[in-house]
Amino acid sequence: MELIDEARGLQDTLVNWRHALHREPEIGLDLPRTQEKVLEAIDGLGFEVSTGTDTTSVTAVLRGEAGAPAAEGSRPVVLLRADMDALPVQERTGAEFTSRIDGTMHACGHDLHTSMLLGAATLLADQRHKLAGDVVFMFQPGEEGFDGASVMVREGVLDAAGRRADAAFGLHVFSSMAPHGQFVTRPGVMMSASDGLFVTVRGAGGHGSAPHAAKDPVTVAAEMVLALQTMVTRQFDMFDPCVVTVGRLAAGAKRNVIPDTAEFDATIRTFSEANRERMQTAIPRLLEGIAHAHGLDVDVRYAAEYPLTVTDQAETEFAESAIAELFGHDGGRHARLAQPLSGSEDFSRVLAEVPGSFIGLSAVPAGVDHRTSAFNHSPFATFDDGVLSDGAALYAQLALTKTAELAAH
Repeated sequence: MELIDEARGLQDTLVNWRHALHREPEIGLDLPRTQEKVLEAIDGLGFEVSTGTDTTSVTAVLRGEAGAPAAEGSRPVVLLRADMDALPVQERTGAEFTSRIDGTMHACGHDLHTSMLLGAATLLADQRHKLAGDVVFMFQPGEEGFDGASVMVREGVLDAAGRRADAAFGLHVFSSMAPHGQFVTRPGVMMSASDGLFVTVRGAGGHGSAPHAAKDPVTVAAEMVLALQTMVTRQFDMFDPCVVTVGRLAAGAKRNVIPDTAEFDATIRTFSEANRERMQTAIPRLLEGIAHAHGLDVDVRYAAEYPLTVTDQAETEFAESAIAELFGHDGGRHARLAQPLSGSEDFSRVLAEVPGSFIGLSAVPAGVDHRTSAFNHSPFATFDDGVLSDGAALYAQLALTKTAELAAH
């Protein structure tokens, strides 16, 4: 319980960090104010700190002092990651520390992730004499659609300690889905892959009263939108699901004018590499067939985005044991997900290179029904400060116990 007690002793500091980040959210790969806050928080703790070239990332390495001296480059290395960016959402929570940046909000809880990892950095700096290896703290911009993890991997975060990390762990909070304070894990496929579909149907404009004298792209685009749903149910196994959602549909400027073009964009979620590959050929074939059947042309761009988030079986079981060690073995603080989540994560880039796990933590406010509370990305999404110390403690516990385990072997 010593680690939890120390983490709870930092609670006021964690809350202050979180509120400061929440008031000044930033979007994308360029987060100068956020980076400044992180650098200020870890200043003087004895880290080897570097910042990104193509993004305002922060990488901090803590050298442990426990155990017998090891040859250079042979000490265990554990990576802990927190994403730092916000979303283009107008906050409507009514919180006292609400966003001061119009149209921008920490609606996915990344302000909590950053604060918890700063807390773990503080705890581990005080306990470096117990740390049997090195820890890489990965403070990452651009998770929300900018693939910031890929940028940091390219710039060497996985090897920041002088050798490739042996294990990697990330935390993500939720404002719905599970009861307050519950951790959730899943070995194997935990989150879907995410790809983008961008379609332009090209016809020939004309008068709305004479569609026979034009080539109407609007009705063809509408047929395509519906056909995509039929394709999912008729060409793909329901036990290996796919989700195709058209989120943008645009055409024309006036009701009695047939436009030359119609456009729509979609997000595509798949839960296996086989289906992800099939989608990349099945969708263009379907849309091109519909367009040609009506004598129109279509431009289809299928953009591969985030891969499947796949957690390592052994490292997930290790994380589950760390949760039990800290918060009890009665099962009340932990649950396994019965099925993967249909959201996507660029921490998948790290897990594709290093065995590790991704852990969910419910930050639903105490007393609020997690089945009806606003989910992440909502302007009403509310995350409870009360979980901050628990997240910081778990990050630190994972680093302490994993480096000890690796050093022993």
